[in-house]
Amino acid sequence: MNSVSISGGNAGTAEADALAVFSAVDLNDPENVSEADLDFMGQVNNVANDAETDAYNVAIAAATGDEKVALQNAKIQNKVLKLEATVLQLTIQAAQGKDTAAKLAAETKKLNNNIALDKKAAGQPATKVSFDATIG
Repeated sequence: MNSVSISGGNAGTAEADALAVFSAVDLNDPENVSEADLDFMGQVNNVANDAETDAYNVAIAAATGDEKVALQNAKIQNKVLKLEATVLQLTIQAAQGKDTAAKLAAETKKLNNNIALDKKAAGQPATKVSFDATIG
């Protein structure tokens, strides 16, 4: 997970950082995105979700003050990565003929909310929590 994690540093750039994780995928030609790339996006989503529930939520529950805020900022970065993977995957699947409209709308709303939270916290510290998982 640490190899694709965008958490840490300072808040405010999660959207660009998340998109960079998928920079090898030709998003301008979604009809021809490979099953392997779609699978990678699904794996990123799953691992980021596990990191949220098994690492970030645990660390945040134990923290206080500025430490808690920094962990929450990193959790939001992680959520942007997770949701970006999902939105990209659903967008590509829609371009390939699958009906993803309802789920895509719901996930896009969540993504936009977390991007807004990240931008609101721009410049604030974000404390990454290490999480062991394998993608690929």
